[in-house]
Amino acid sequence: MEGSVISSYLPNKKLKVALTYNVKPEEKNFSDTTPLSPHEKSSETFNDTYAEWDTIETVNALRDALELFHDVTMIEANENAFESFKNARPDIVFNVAECANGISREAQIPAMLDMLQIPYTGSDPLTLTTCLDKARAKEVLSYHNIPTAKFLLIESLEDIANFSLKFPVMIKPVAEGSSKGIFNSSLVKNINELTERLSTNLEIYNQPFLVEEYLPGREFTVALIGNNSDTEVLPIVEINLHELPKELAPIYSYEAKWIADTRENPLNIFSCPANIDKALYEKIENIALRTYKVLRCKDWSRVDVRLDADGEPNIIEVNPLPGILPDPKDNSCFPKAARMHGLSYEEMINKVLLIAAKRYNLL
Repeated sequence: MEGSVISSYLPNKKLKVALTYNVKPEEKNFSDTTPLSPHEKSSETFNDTYAEWDTIETVNALRDALELFHDVTMIEANENAFESFKNARPDIVFNVAECANGISREAQIPAMLDMLQIPYTGSDPLTLTTCLDKARAKEVLSYHNIPTAKFLLIESLEDIANFSLKFPVMIKPVAEGSSKGIFNSSLVKNINELTERLSTNLEIYNQPFLVEEYLPGREFTVALIGNNSDTEVLPIVEINLHELPKELAPIYSYEAKWIADTRENPLNIFSCPANIDKALYEKIENIALRTYKVLRCKDWSRVDVRLDADGEPNIIEVNPLPGILPDPKDNSCFPKAARMHGLSYEEMINKVLLIAAKRYNLL
């Protein structure tokens, strides 16, 4: 890493930075050799409870990147976090905390920080909660005429009595991330399968499910950094669904993300930049920027896009707390796009911090 390169993303000011995070606990019953089956119906096959939380490796890499230029305090996002922030009084918090409880969980740390008047990276509580609630996010996008698949919110089996969506459909928990609750069996072909899968999953996840018409086209993910007119769209990543094992459906499921694609046996799952023509590239950039603005994302986010049957980009979902695995072998989309943009992992993290600090007039 060239110091002269990274210095262009940094102020000449050392900040007191608190890094707030959640670390995955050891999961003894998890195995990356669990057999893959297109007929698997039970979500209980995989333990995805902490899928959204970060690895120790990621948290350490974040700390190391920030410590290159700043004083860093580590604050775990647990029930003691409020007092820790109050006592530490950092200049700014680098927030990657997912937390654990309720549909507002991603907003809990930012809400604490707003109360304490402590600046932080990333989006505010309203945006974080809206984006985590996939149905609410799709309602906002639909209001602004941003294309997204037709959908229903299912709170009980009674809600599919007059089902009118076209099969196949996708089912997913309304408020999860990191492909949590999205399995090979989430692509559903008929009403009997839908009834069976929803009956099981509504009980397991204890939350409503989003049911949406399946988009059959290519899938992309778009990393964005910045605010307002200074927002940058990083090189678009295509998810090469055709590279998945034949046992898997053409969706970026939990099995695809965490089981089939491993550091030891990586798939050629991503192309960056995406191999698409200029017209489609501009359409995807445009819809990602509009989505970022409409949902009031701040500093950074990842927008997932899939083409419909007519080849038009539709928004799948938005992640204002994007995954940022540090090892290139782990196929993490945001760092991959950043590297293609000319940013090392350390530069990417410090650039996000710089953008947030400028937003709060700390620099």
